[in-house]
Parts: sequence; C-alpha cells; structure tokens
Amino acid sequence: MIAYLCAIGIVALIYALLALGLNLQFGLTRLVNFGVVAFFALGAYTSGLLSLQGVPLAVCFVAAMLLSAVLALPIGLLSLRLRDDYLAIVTLGFSEAVRITIQQEEWLTKGVQGLPGLPKLFAGWSSPAAEVALFALLVAIVALVAWGTVLLARSPFGRLLRAIGDDEAALSALGKDPAWFKVQIFMLGAALFGMAGAFYAHFITFITPEQFIPLITFYVWMGLVMGGTGSVRGALAGTFLLMVFLEGSRFVKDWIPGVSEVGMASLRLAAVGLALILVTLYRPNGMFGGKPQ
Repeated sequence: MIAYLCAIGIVALIYALLALGLNLQFGLTRLVNFGVVAFFALGAYTSGLLSLQGVPLAVCFVAAMLLSAVLALPIGLLSLRLRDDYLAIVTLGFSEAVRITIQQEEWLTKGVQGLPGLPKLFAGWSSPAAEVALFALLVAIVALVAWGTVLLARSPFGRLLRAIGDDEAALSALGKDPAWFKVQIFMLGAALFGMAGAFYAHFITFITPEQFIPLITFYVWMGLVMGGTGSVRGALAGTFLLMVFLEGSRFVKDWIPGVSEVGMASLRLAAVGLALILVTLYRPNGMFGGKPQ
C-alpha cells in the first residue's frame, strides 16, 4: 500500500513540475503552449538514451533540461511573431512532430518497441524505501522550484513578464523590448518540462511514444486552469486535485454496476470536463487565481 501511494504521489509531483513550468509561460507571460508533452518526451528520451550508455544519472538530467531548453529556442522565437491561437497551433503541431519523430527513428529510439530497462533512481535500495526516497526527493525539488517561481514573480524580471502578459504594446511604448524576455521564459519552462520527463523515464523505466500524447498537455492545462493561472499555489493545488480525482475514480467502477474500464475512462474525462466548465463559470480565475503567489 505504501509503494502504491508513493507511486501515485510521484506521478502527481512530476505533473506538478509540468504545471509550474506552464505557469511560468502562461500564468506570467500569457504564452499559450500546447506542446508541453513534446519537451516532456524530449527530456525522457534524452535522459533514457544517455543512461543506457552508462552516463551518470545526474549528467542525464542536466542534458535533458539543456536539450529541452535549446529546442524550445526556435519555438520561443516564433512566439515573437505569433499570438495566442496561432502559437497554440504551432506548439501542438510541434508536439506531434516530436512524437512521430521518436516513433519513426527506430535506429535511435527503437520506435514503438520503446526503451526498456532504464536505470531507476535509488536502484540499490529495497522496493518501498526506493519509492519513498524518490518521493521525498521530488517533494524537495517541487518545493524548491515553487519557491524559485515565487521569487522570480516578485522580482523586477517577473514584473516585466507580467507586464508582457497584461499589455505587451504598452510595455513596448515604455521603451522595453519584450522579445528576449519571452524567449527566456519559454526556454526556462521547457527546461522544467525536460526535468519532469527525466524523472518520469527513470521512475517508469520503460518509455514508448504512445506515452507522450497530447492528452498529457491538456491534463496539465486543466490542473493549472482549475487551480488558477499565475499562482504557484493554484498550479500545485489544481494539479494535485486533478491527479487525486483521476486516480481515485479508477475505484468508482467497483461501485457502479455494468460500467467497464473503458466506460469508466470516458466517464472520467466527462467529469473532468464538467468540473472545468463549472470552474470557468463560477471561479473564472481558478481556486487561487488573483491571489498573491
């Protein structure tokens, strides 16, 4: 039971890292990124492939973050010319391009067969202790990233990012060039996505292209919107509540006669969609939206 709860907590914390990265991009700067899963996959495959070559895991994690940030640079440059819906379409297309590339380049990624046997963090520990140690490590990292996000949001750089999100034209009229700031924050968010992907790869120890579908991006968006964009507490609370609901609803089918696993999955998505509609109607800023970090 402890191992199961730790596993759920680890996945929730990985999604929390994704939500914190998206909160930097959209919550502060209003950059609409529908390609979260692309950088998540890049981080997972970069760290996984390097670890299979015997590279130390610490180096694998750094490489995953760096590659994700570097590949985010051209998308960040596109954000200078594209707005809202168009940027969303481009990032969504980029995520599918990454997934298809991973699937087709079998010489490197083994395609649909996936990468098995990835080394685990704390591999030398016994089963419950390893999961607990990984959970504790992720708690510390998420807390550190959340604290850093709050400090960044309250800094002059963070106030500039909020100004870009509120009224970019007015900021430009004051003599500030928002271009490089948007690129920087896009790359920083992508680095967090890459780190989350590396943690996911070495927790699951087996990754395939089918694990990195757009649904992951929309789960992250759901958690952020329900919790409140622009708020660290909202990003964390919304993500954790969404994960608790998604996982807890797996047991509801045992209490509803005649509902199969497939049917329960459809009901789960419908319930999440309904919750998102209700939050949008009655709490348009989310549970913590509009409040201090």
